[in-house]
Amino acid sequence: MHQTVVLNVVGLTGSLLGAHTPQLTRFARDGISCPIETVTPAVTCTVQSTFLTGRPPSGHGIVANGWYFRDLAQVWFWRQSNHLVEGEKVWEAARRRDPEFTCAQMFWWYNMYSQADFAATPRPAYPADGRKIFDIYTEPPELRVRLKRELGEFPFFSFWGPKAGLPSSEWIAAAGRHVFDWEAPSLTLIYLPHLDYNLQRLGPDDPAIARDLAQIDGICGALIDHFQERGARVIVLSEYGITPVNGVVHINRVLREAGLIRIREELGLEQLDAGASGAFAVADHQLAHVYVRAPERVAQVKALLEQVPGIEQVLGEQEKAAYHLNHPRTGDLVAISEPDKWFSYYYWLDDRLAPDFARTVDIHRKPGFDPTELFVDPKLRLPLLKVGKTLLKKSLGFRYLMDVIPLDAGLVKGSHGRVTGDPLHGPVFMTSEARLVQGPTVKAAQVKQLMLDHLFED
Repeated sequence: MHQTVVLNVVGLTGSLLGAHTPQLTRFARDGISCPIETVTPAVTCTVQSTFLTGRPPSGHGIVANGWYFRDLAQVWFWRQSNHLVEGEKVWEAARRRDPEFTCAQMFWWYNMYSQADFAATPRPAYPADGRKIFDIYTEPPELRVRLKRELGEFPFFSFWGPKAGLPSSEWIAAAGRHVFDWEAPSLTLIYLPHLDYNLQRLGPDDPAIARDLAQIDGICGALIDHFQERGARVIVLSEYGITPVNGVVHINRVLREAGLIRIREELGLEQLDAGASGAFAVADHQLAHVYVRAPERVAQVKALLEQVPGIEQVLGEQEKAAYHLNHPRTGDLVAISEPDKWFSYYYWLDDRLAPDFARTVDIHRKPGFDPTELFVDPKLRLPLLKVGKTLLKKSLGFRYLMDVIPLDAGLVKGSHGRVTGDPLHGPVFMTSEARLVQGPTVKAAQVKQLMLDHLFED
């Protein structure tokens, strides 16, 4: 068995390799680099699940980063249990071939309660007094103590939110390197999210992206050298490419104006009442799952959405099957945006009535993905002062609301989710073992087998 390491460099594409990524470019030149034919939706949880099971969304059930749990009548995003992912995972397949196989899963999603031997993932603690304490979850539990003793606290604020940036990828890279050195896992999976942030904030054409590319190139170069010096095979891949956008589709506002969304007032603010709504959308980047309460109204809702500017296609039952999205978790309809648009989750018509979580970083309470969480509201006159006062309240034990997130979806300049028209702007697969890759492209569903080949083929 050959030790193998997989670096998941989020947002990396063939078009971004070049002068600003000398070490990754050299790695591609010395081995092989080819586009990945990804799945729809091209979002983190879906693509990673396809990589690790070899199945399309219809086979593993991860139809988005979040969906409507029909039996609970609730929308849930960013769940952690690996039990949600259907199908045999790569570590299970490898262990069948060699019982001595071990796996480290460093910050890949659905990280909890899998059969991976070593794992680490973000996991805040929520005491009963309403506080939120940032931390990580690990397997085994003592790994958490060891990593924090070696590296300090995980920089949670740089993993997501207005301060998202380099420190989180640096910490994860160091953690992955330490676990590799400490435990010698057969397969090590390392998630490096740095490019994801400014590619969404600024768009891939912004000159500032050059600095991000150089930074992630430095992290990857150091990791590749470290692992190869110790005899490991290395794969570098990405989940999706982020492309420029210049507008947003407020799909739930369309459904609300058509009388299909039910609102519940709480403390003078509006909450989406999904279980009572005739139809509503779970927006996730450039796709939206639309759940229709009465089957006889599906055609009506489909016809409505097909007339909305910015929506390119609305998938019914046959079309969902063609996209391998025919799974019970999938919406009754799936809307796909035009290439330069994305979907917001916004359902209110008056910002004064927006729920309190709308202006905060709250990935679990929002009924859809919200990339405006990467920004501080530009309308705030003294944002640092407001943040400081809020943190002071927190430190003194008072209840607080970090309401600094804008409600201006037009700030977002990059998105993903639909398959890119040009493979150079889509995800990439690179490996030091060129002979193990057949063909000019790699299908996302082939990645599991390619990992196994790296482990077991000479």
